[in-house]
Amino acid sequence: MSENTTRLVVGPFNRVEGDLEVRLDIADGAVRAAYVSSPLFRGFERILEGRDPRDALVIAPRICGICSVSQSHAAALALAELQGLAPTRNGRRATNLMVATENVADHLTHFHVFFMPDFARAAYAGRPWFGAVERGFKAARGHSVTRALATRASLLHVMGLLAGRWPHTLALQPGGVSRSADPRDQMRLLATLSAARAALEEHLFAGPLEEVEALSSVAELEAWAHGRGGDFALFLAIAADLGLDRLGRAYDRFLSYGAYPGDEGRLYRAGTFADGRPGPLQVEAITEDHSFARMEGREAPHAPFEGSTFPDAADETGYTWCKAPRLAGLPFETGALARQVVDGHPLARDLVAREGASVRARVVGRLLETARTLRVMAAWVRELEPAAPWCAQGELPAAGRAFGLTEAARGALGHWLVVEKGRIARYQIIAPTTWNFSPRDAAGVPGPLEAALVGAPVALGETTPVSVQHIVRAFDPCMVCTVH
Repeated sequence: MSENTTRLVVGPFNRVEGDLEVRLDIADGAVRAAYVSSPLFRGFERILEGRDPRDALVIAPRICGICSVSQSHAAALALAELQGLAPTRNGRRATNLMVATENVADHLTHFHVFFMPDFARAAYAGRPWFGAVERGFKAARGHSVTRALATRASLLHVMGLLAGRWPHTLALQPGGVSRSADPRDQMRLLATLSAARAALEEHLFAGPLEEVEALSSVAELEAWAHGRGGDFALFLAIAADLGLDRLGRAYDRFLSYGAYPGDEGRLYRAGTFADGRPGPLQVEAITEDHSFARMEGREAPHAPFEGSTFPDAADETGYTWCKAPRLAGLPFETGALARQVVDGHPLARDLVAREGASVRARVVGRLLETARTLRVMAAWVRELEPAAPWCAQGELPAAGRAFGLTEAARGALGHWLVVEKGRIARYQIIAPTTWNFSPRDAAGVPGPLEAALVGAPVALGETTPVSVQHIVRAFDPCMVCTVH
């Protein structure tokens, strides 16, 4: 570190699921380098070793209390592949509804409870939009926050009807779901989704979901928001005033495992997007680097099936419990924006072409996805056939390996499972925030957040720079999943 560089440690962060610290090297009023630390080791992968493979359906969801359905889904998919089992159509549709409900609920929580309250800080008191933000988002008392939480609570009734409970349901199984729905349940599901849609169309979007989904460019987005009420338009006004379209850009490499399979493919396709071009998903090219994690096994990157989670008691080089996932040796960003970019939505592609994965683009991607996903959920309910099978049955082999890939709210989630003599010999999980908040790898290449923080402005005397807060929260981190 040069004489003109100062070091600042920011953390622990409030309104973040789990523990997070960021070490910043600052020079000339901006971040010159960032080192992201996940300081809590949890060891769920080790807990699973030696157990019956079906125990993953009970233990893996307890990694996290806000995206437990996604963990259940990845575990169920891995077990289904191990058995060569395809879910029933009802099972697939019900699973889509449960995963989508959790993802939409997470998006609402992130925007209203985690992200927007930062703009109600006293540092922004002189801005023309400050009064509206303070009334709407101040510390869980704002009217937008209370409305969103009520909508979220209502939306989670879907979980009660289909999953029996949330979080940590056991309803998701390799062959589908363990709980059926009758015609009366279908009517209740439709009423719940209709109420959630009406609330978001009135307060968040101030217009129909179809209008949001139809936006095809940044110019159309800005024209649509001009003079409009609603919290989405308020965010866009804030973003324009603060230059959030110029803040927080990383590598503009995006990864998605694809989401919500149907009879004719997935609602959101799987793949990558890098160097301005789409590409295929090459799961076999995924590795984890331990060079700067507090883990043994630094000699070479590990494919997930050969991966390990052994803390290094003699460690002197690691600065985080998070490993460094790489695809073909490169860091990739994942999340709602990544899903929409990989899927080819024109607004998401135009945002990335103009400003890259900025703070504004990540938030817009999340709200765009909220509109798109909620709009199709009612159709999935109507496609349920109460009299048809809900779960297929299969036999677990005594040995084998399989993986399950799904999309949680925060992005690509994968479970890799190795079974020997009827027991779990190895279990590796790569969570979305493991991708986004990864440390440097053996080549010294920073992870996506570490890269995104470089250049962030830091005002004289700031100990928790607001620019850093905005960039970190734009990724919607879940640190307990990161270190699982």
